[in-house]
Amino acid sequence: LAAVMLRLCRRAVKRIAAPFQAPVTVASVRSFSEASNGGSGSSNKTTHFGFQTVSEGLKKGMVGEVFTGVASNYDVMNDVMSLGVHRLWKDHFIASVQPVSGNKILDVAGGTGDIAFRAIDYVRKNEKGEDLEMEVVTVCDINPSMLEEGKKKVSDGGYFTSTGMDQVRFIEGDAENLPFEDASFDIYTIAFGLRNVTEIPKALSEAQRVLKPGGRFFCLEFSRVENPLLGPLYDLYSFNVIPPMGELVAQNRDAYQYLVESIRKHPPQQELKRLMIQSGFTSVQYENLSMGIVAIHSGFKSVD
Repeated sequence: LAAVMLRLCRRAVKRIAAPFQAPVTVASVRSFSEASNGGSGSSNKTTHFGFQTVSEGLKKGMVGEVFTGVASNYDVMNDVMSLGVHRLWKDHFIASVQPVSGNKILDVAGGTGDIAFRAIDYVRKNEKGEDLEMEVVTVCDINPSMLEEGKKKVSDGGYFTSTGMDQVRFIEGDAENLPFEDASFDIYTIAFGLRNVTEIPKALSEAQRVLKPGGRFFCLEFSRVENPLLGPLYDLYSFNVIPPMGELVAQNRDAYQYLVESIRKHPPQQELKRLMIQSGFTSVQYENLSMGIVAIHSGFKSVD
């Protein structure tokens, strides 16, 4: 992976270094959001939006604009910027979850359905039988454009129950204020979404609330590269290749500038583990993938 990144970086630096060496902000997204909110948020507290400091009241709208702008090209862009490796990360993630047919699964920030469909595929592969009837998987995402992309895949992939109902239900909702009853799910997953919430502790608290006692929490997210040789190459690739790719493939450089900046602002492995423990999760652990480019964090809701 490091060798591939290095080759891509060298090519990118030769072709586009001069125009793109200066940091690029997400000014267009911020301007739209400020206009929509009258230039001020509903809170005096601040948070980060990439490398910018913004009012907490503005961040949801700004992140929403990012994902609305890239929804139609989201899957293609994931393949391009990760060289297809995101598929391996997600497959490994689901193998770590090990869902079974009786599980009630909630996938948060999962609009395009990647994790939900993989969970269904995993169960179908490992529990073969004509009488297999899996619980409907719930996908909750704050962005309606992303949800629409996921809904398109239901019929294409044949994700229906034996009675012809959709095997996945798509619900619009906020990770920090989930529209579900307490103790409703056996498994909570969130993949590449936690870093986009305004208050991570609040999202973790909501995960605790909707999980059944003994339920499991799983998070797949970009994290901190711990290899001193790969780290600088990864940064070079991220800041000099991914935003121009976003401009070329998704016609949205700003969105992918936000992506690479948001990764650097997300809590590293040990810090996220600490936040999970503070939120009440037990047996918390994490696994690094690709030398820490991404990590899987997991934990249990106490049965007490």
